Amino acid sequence: MEIGQLQQKIGARVRTLRESKGISQQNLAAICNFEKANLSRLEAGRTNPTVSTLYKISQALEISLSDIVDIDD
Repeated sequence: MEIGQLQQKIGARVRTLRESKGISQQNLAAICNFEKANLSRLEAGRTNPTVSTLYKISQALEISLSDIVDIDD
């Protein structure tokens, strides 16, 4: 799997998990102290998130970090 594909899969996973919790991009970004545009780029797979960024998201969504990176190849 290429890096770009991995970024897209992780972004899609974040979006799916966020939506399953009924949280808007704006609210999640605020909880994580991110700009909404940055979260939007992450969910679109246009950025390579750091582990600390993914950890902040997992904490905000009250899930484990492994839930975010648990993607199918």
